Amino acid sequence: MPTSPAADDYLKTIYAHTEWQDAPITPSVLAAKLGVAPSSVTEMVKKLAASGLVSHEPYRAVTLTDPGRERAVTMTRRHRLIETWLVQEFGYTWDEVHDEAEVLEHAVSDRMLDRIDERLGHPMRDPHGDAIPRPDGSVERLPFVRLDGADPGHTGEVLRVSDRDPMLLRAITSSGIDVATEITVREECVEVDGRRVELPDGAAEAIWLTV
Repeated sequence: MPTSPAADDYLKTIYAHTEWQDAPITPSVLAAKLGVAPSSVTEMVKKLAASGLVSHEPYRAVTLTDPGRERAVTMTRRHRLIETWLVQEFGYTWDEVHDEAEVLEHAVSDRMLDRIDERLGHPMRDPHGDAIPRPDGSVERLPFVRLDGADPGHTGEVLRVSDRDPMLLRAITSSGIDVATEITVREECVEVDGRRVELPDGAAEAIWLTV
């Protein structure tokens, strides 16, 4: 089923929205995540619904149909494999890869993507900790808690860091935190390797830990 890069971005965003929480995405949230006007979302959602890729009723959430989810998972796999490739093979940092992957995911052939996957050793997660769907569309999910919802005393490894804000990613890096870093939650701070760390603004809402 042919789609455009813009349509693929909508499908990926709808898919990603429910990876780490259960609430379906509304058109207003979709507009905010994509940085586009609500009227643009309304128009695109109508097109996607007409193509059988999403389900939507006015003033209600937008959900993927089975064909829509299949396309979203395919493009998500492409995007995250390419991000991983850029970091591991070309020395990109995790705050630099998103925009590059947005371009390359539409240009790379299926054959080349398979070679990238093989070259990388079939990675399960991208540089931000997001799961890379397998070729059959299945995804491995681990139990998690977002840092701002973790109880004081909880110790867990960083499972995922949101890639939405490159500046925040750089600030988190400067704090010595990365995927797989062990964090202990305290009342007013966190501990990393036994040292007190003051998190940058917004970090607690952008970091997911193992339970």
